[in-house]
Amino acid sequence: MKIAIGADHAGFEYKNKIIAFLKKHNYEVKDLGAESTAASDYPDFATLVAKQVRDNLCDLGILICGTGIGMSIAANKVKGVRAALITSEFTAESSKTHNHANVITFGSRVNTIEEILKFIEIFLKTEKSNEPRHLKRVEKLGKYEEENE
Repeated sequence: MKIAIGADHAGFEYKNKIIAFLKKHNYEVKDLGAESTAASDYPDFATLVAKQVRDNLCDLGILICGTGIGMSIAANKVKGVRAALITSEFTAESSKTHNHANVITFGSRVNTIEEILKFIEIFLKTEKSNEPRHLKRVEKLGKYEEENE
């Protein structure tokens, strides 16, 4: 599995720890920045990562900013992306099973790095649900996206 990862200045330090964690678990990682804690703009990194997922260059995207909210909003502007803000073990699991999220976002000012690594582990081990009720809802997301172009 190939994972694209990006962060703004607020997520930079967590990004590097997440990369080390992913590599330790034999995931291929594409680091799309930021390269330091110098002020940077989260929409730039969110768009880079989301486009990697949209274009099937990476299987999953991970984004980190201060709250995870801005990254989620920006990534969801890219057609075909289902970005989910993860704040708990429950949201890590349900974003995969119920929503088939392909980009996950985190807040470095919301959760500890230990919590985030646990959430990533849960997300990666969880399978997408093939239950008709979930499939129907995910299909609707794509339909509504088409209608609102």
